Amino acid sequence: MSRIIAGVEIPGTPGAEAAERLVKSQSSPLLFDHSLRVFLFGSLRARGHGLEPDPELLYLAALFHDSGLLAPPSRTPHRFEVDGADLAREFLLASGYSAAAAETVWQAIALHTTTEIPGRMGGVIAATNLGVLTDAVGLGVDELDPEVAGEILRSYPRDDFKSGFLATFHEGLKHRPDTTYGTINADVLEHFDPDFRRGSMVDRVMSAWETV
Repeated sequence: MSRIIAGVEIPGTPGAEAAERLVKSQSSPLLFDHSLRVFLFGSLRARGHGLEPDPELLYLAALFHDSGLLAPPSRTPHRFEVDGADLAREFLLASGYSAAAAETVWQAIALHTTTEIPGRMGGVIAATNLGVLTDAVGLGVDELDPEVAGEILRSYPRDDFKSGFLATFHEGLKHRPDTTYGTINADVLEHFDPDFRRGSMVDRVMSAWETV
């Protein structure tokens, strides 16, 4: 059954409801509520940018976008965004979604922390990034009607979100520090771990092999 919050209809298809149950069972309340806010904020900001993302695919991308933080470590360590994207694609394909739909959701999740690029891609990818930026760092909040934003926050509160979100990030990244190279994720490890030293492209070039 669909719900309408702040004028945005949360998809109530069998696939969307199955994804919601799965993510909710495996996630923390903090991350689950964050994911719902990402969908709602992403939907509203997409309207403001003249985008028309597929609501169901945007919902699936929002639900799974941080699932890689909670996933068991990959055999070959990946960025958490890639782990989450892989989990989402596996779910979509197993649930009968098309390969094209699964690829769109994969790209939206894999790129959701990347700057500039998502906005040049399709509506689902751009809107996922917009929703993440709004809820995580407040970017674009001024574009929203305060009453509408308030309705979202009453439905899915941000109680102690900042410290809890960063702590969850740290837990999901501390066992794979090398995967944070060149990403904002290194900021989190640098904040929590005084011994962490972020990788440098300059260091890599300077220590590279010499041609014969």
